[in-house]
Amino acid sequence: METSQDRIIIFDTTLRDGEQSPGAALNIEEKLKVARALARLGVDVIEAGFPFTSSGDFQAVQKIAAEIGTPNGPTICGLARATQKDIKTAAEALKPAAKGRIHTFLATSDIHLEYKLKKTRAEVLAIVPEMVAYAKSFVEDVEFSPEDAGRSDPEFLYQVLELAIAAGATTVNIPDTVGYTTPSEFGALIKGIKDNVPNIDQAIISVHGHNDLGLAVANFLEAVKNGARQLECTINGIGERAGNAALEELVMALHVRRQYYNPFLGRPAESTEPLTQINTQHIYKTSRLVSNLTGMMVQPNKAIVGANAFAHESGIHQDGVLKNRITYEIMDAQSIGLNDNQIVLGKLSGRNAFRTRLKELGFELSDTELNKAFVRFKDVADKKKEITDWDLEAIVNDEIRQPPELFRLELVQVSCGDGSRPTATVTIRNPEGQELTDAAIGTGPVDAIYKAINRVVDIPNDLIEFSVQSVTAGIDAIGEVTIRLRYQDKVYSGRAANTDIIVASARAYIKALNRLYSALQASQEEERAKTVASS
Repeated sequence: METSQDRIIIFDTTLRDGEQSPGAALNIEEKLKVARALARLGVDVIEAGFPFTSSGDFQAVQKIAAEIGTPNGPTICGLARATQKDIKTAAEALKPAAKGRIHTFLATSDIHLEYKLKKTRAEVLAIVPEMVAYAKSFVEDVEFSPEDAGRSDPEFLYQVLELAIAAGATTVNIPDTVGYTTPSEFGALIKGIKDNVPNIDQAIISVHGHNDLGLAVANFLEAVKNGARQLECTINGIGERAGNAALEELVMALHVRRQYYNPFLGRPAESTEPLTQINTQHIYKTSRLVSNLTGMMVQPNKAIVGANAFAHESGIHQDGVLKNRITYEIMDAQSIGLNDNQIVLGKLSGRNAFRTRLKELGFELSDTELNKAFVRFKDVADKKKEITDWDLEAIVNDEIRQPPELFRLELVQVSCGDGSRPTATVTIRNPEGQELTDAAIGTGPVDAIYKAINRVVDIPNDLIEFSVQSVTAGIDAIGEVTIRLRYQDKVYSGRAANTDIIVASARAYIKALNRLYSALQASQEEERAKTVASS
């Protein structure tokens, strides 16, 4: 990969750090769908996973490396701790990629050294060059991260980075691991590295940061002004705790304010050349894809991709925008691929028109997937006269992008009303193909449904979130239900859409249970494999 210093490299870690969000776990096929979208978006590097952590992560990185890691595609990266086993496993997973990168890390803050690693500074200074050189023996492109750099002693940090670069690191990443620093502090940290690491000109400075104080994007933009040239971010800002710096916010900030940032990259202020290689027209589609697959809803007031990002409620604002959009809009909604929500299809529309519109919306479906989605579209069109792009998106995501259907909802029926006790009856087909029916009484219709399902699907769990969102306006709108279940400190999500909220609620719950059941099966398979290997 080029190491040009006059543009910003976008390193996407949605599939690694982003997937660590509670309930955001993806299966291999879902990870491939996200990786394809990221490649279309134009990211420079995809951090596809942490291969050593599980066979599932290894396979996902390997498949992404094979399919997405083409000569003209993005660099595919795998994360590894600074140990030989981790690094060798990452190298093996990345073999199919035309451009592979190993990203290895070791903590450098005294807090982490004392309480987590139980190592001295001298030991770290010995381990870093050895492990970077070991990674270099597999790939040319090696990235090193001093974990918790934001709370590390700067003088010690300079020593570590100098040794890492001397051993072959082509990128040094400075993580604000706990989202602790402020913009001025983070900018000063990057400037200190530029000024005090003798061989820093031989590597790209990257930054990685969490949003615990809501400062991640601001920190990164300050880092750019002080010499950072790679930004590690995620779609919708998902990630551990409060998440990571959001890719869409960083890219659009650099796009809208490029005349301000141009001089910091050695460009004339008036230059109109983009500062990143991102195709901004794909931002909204990618955001929606990640939201739907992870089950993590985008808050309406979220910058760039939130439902209200381009909405105007105030009369003064509406009047100004009608006269000239630049009065209250600093960017065009179409620049992120968000077109006006126009009615394009109805119940008389044919399969070809349906396929064409889905392609325009960024959906690439197989014939089997198209047939399933078309049947669902016709069913919705019979109930809803006006089918919008948002409706189509909800239909496709609900019908196609779902976990393995181990348990299938065959029937749901509810009796409720003022003065009656809500009662639900469900019929579910289990993984063995048996149809099981049961009923339950609840405090409300949804509670009754979930109690009835739990009587059939005997998997202990705690329901920790239930939310309903209208896809479009109107009494006949499609409603999307998102739920999260917790089982043994892990969270599993499910999302479903239907004109009937009761049906959507039942389907969302079944999808979450299917994710949980799949995870339990995978865990059992890994345990069996370990037992066989050790015997």
